[in-house]
Amino acid sequence: MSFDDLGLRADLLKAVKSKGYTEPTPIQTRVIPVILKGRDVLARAQTGTGKTDAFALPLVDMLSQKLVNKRHPRALVLAPTRELALQVGESFKAYGRRVSIRCTVVYGGVNIAPQIDRLKRGIDILVATPGRLLDLARHRSLNLSRIEFLVFDEADRMLDLGFKEEISQVLDLVPEDRRTMLFSATYTQEIRDLAKVMLENPKYIEVAPGRKAAEAIEQKVHLVEQTDKRALLIHLIIQQGWTQALIFVRTKHGANKLTEKLADKKISAAALHGNKSQSFRTRTLKEFKNGKIRILVATDVAARGLDITNLPHVVNYDMPGAAEEYIHRIGRTGRAGVRGIAISLVSNNEKPQLKAIEKLLDQKILRQEISGFTHGGAVPDFVLLRPSDEASERKADKKTKEIVNGRKSQKKSSKSRPEKSRSGKSGAKKSRAESELKTNTRKKKVKNGGYGSRRSGPPLGRSSKKGGSRGKRR
Repeated sequence: MSFDDLGLRADLLKAVKSKGYTEPTPIQTRVIPVILKGRDVLARAQTGTGKTDAFALPLVDMLSQKLVNKRHPRALVLAPTRELALQVGESFKAYGRRVSIRCTVVYGGVNIAPQIDRLKRGIDILVATPGRLLDLARHRSLNLSRIEFLVFDEADRMLDLGFKEEISQVLDLVPEDRRTMLFSATYTQEIRDLAKVMLENPKYIEVAPGRKAAEAIEQKVHLVEQTDKRALLIHLIIQQGWTQALIFVRTKHGANKLTEKLADKKISAAALHGNKSQSFRTRTLKEFKNGKIRILVATDVAARGLDITNLPHVVNYDMPGAAEEYIHRIGRTGRAGVRGIAISLVSNNEKPQLKAIEKLLDQKILRQEISGFTHGGAVPDFVLLRPSDEASERKADKKTKEIVNGRKSQKKSSKSRPEKSRSGKSGAKKSRAESELKTNTRKKKVKNGGYGSRRSGPPLGRSSKKGGSRGKRR
């Protein structure tokens, strides 16, 4: 089927072709005719399947059939995050300008006055986050009494972010006589309950199983020590010549720290999270899409709904807490039929998350070894002992193992009792042992061409504090 077969007006077909689309995606093929017929819709589709255009095209088409003079919004689209709202708004504006349909986007975190001024000038389509929409309604700057179409994009994410009460308030502001469309990546019980309240005789559409990743995404896992993740990531970026990548981390602090370390290696990078101002986030996304920024380090909330054309790499630097979030993360690549690569850096304490993800996907993700970095890969000769690596432990001498095990025991005991003076015989003995270990390491590095020589590469042999970045989860 082609776009010509969907019943859209000629002006919109030209707009579609100008964007380089040759044929509709499965979700577009099934949803567009249903909306054009005036039905309510409950659709499940994973990210990257083209669902934004699936509702944007028919809504612009139908609204353009009847233009009005006094322009209060006739279509309202709710999105869970500012980034997703802006992305949806871009699609509506691209199609709307072809048929004299006006669209604006409102969201929190910025001055409300310019948004009020824009609404006063008249619009047809309003794309909004729930909080800012209700702020505008309280200011009496927004009239929703003429809403004909109501769309909830990523409704499951709205519920995850705690917008259930706001959704109820929005429903009180719009007319009962309207067409409603609800798009979600999952069909939870909450989504089904919401659909019963909002939708009238809806058409249920499910394009792809919600528990599968897009086939266009090549998935890989690197089993690596937490302390070696950063070195491995830098190695991959430089050695494999990555042009662009989206890196997911667990915390805002972790995003800032990793961005700083990448910058130290002359890698163009920026952090994206909730503590950044909206102007910074908008500018950063624009520069990332234009290729001025090579690496974007983001938390889940900040990256939800990002649509970046031809994004080649997505990396789970920290594994997601929920298995379902993995699908949303890697869905940033492999979009619109273009292939992409999703890489997960998995430490020992993250293996349960990996197991849960593989159970959800009902498949084993390919393990790939990177020599000198990952478990199972070749351990450089200058590394005296890499804990949890069987080959390294077999190679290490007894004295090295005793020193490492002794340090582990001291760490455990220090956590279970208050700090005491480290002076005395035991302290002197420990210092001599550590000094001897450092001397042996230094000699082996020089002998085998390690970091005591002029060769370059990651400092895999040194020990470092365990635990990675800390901070409030986001």
